[in-house]
Amino acid sequence: MLALRKWLFSGLLVIVPLFITLAVLKWIIDTLDQTLWVLPAVWQAWLHDNNVRGLGVLLTLAILLGVGAIASNFVGKRLLGWGDAVVRRIPVVRSIYSSVKQVSDTLFSENGNAFRTAVLVQWPREGVWTIAFVTGMPGSDVVEHLGGGDYLSVYVPTTPNPTGGYFVMLRRSDCIELRMSVDEALKYIVSMGVVVPGGPSSIANK
Repeated sequence: MLALRKWLFSGLLVIVPLFITLAVLKWIIDTLDQTLWVLPAVWQAWLHDNNVRGLGVLLTLAILLGVGAIASNFVGKRLLGWGDAVVRRIPVVRSIYSSVKQVSDTLFSENGNAFRTAVLVQWPREGVWTIAFVTGMPGSDVVEHLGGGDYLSVYVPTTPNPTGGYFVMLRRSDCIELRMSVDEALKYIVSMGVVVPGGPSSIANK
């Protein structure tokens, strides 16, 4: 029975990550295949009849590269600036668009500093520690209401889904910068502490 139990858990350790990975890849491919609607109806019908999958990934990549190439030249920047100004004049759309654009500029800009540093903070109360990510610094108006001082804008993710979390402002002195990379910190959070940066030996040495 002990041997069967060992084999069962060993099989789960192999199958579960593989199954989840394949499921996520299938969801991504199925989602990106929705971009095929831009192709002519005849092409779409042929792809459907021949069960061609994954072409949406290549098409999406081509669209992103094409838009990026256009946006990088002088004419493209002028067109994007004109379009941005038009969208910002639409009452309801401008509030949504502005918020999303600020987040995307912060996350995907080459000069952005979002999620560059993992820190250890006390959350949700003193004496309880968790890993968070520095996203920047609060504005001067906010700092004045906080009574001055050196504050950091921090994102505290939830586990096992780090896309949900809390945005808080903490004193720099209350944030302990970690030497682990952002990827290592994310793996640590998603695995609920099972995947320890540095491996199990780091626990044994403490």
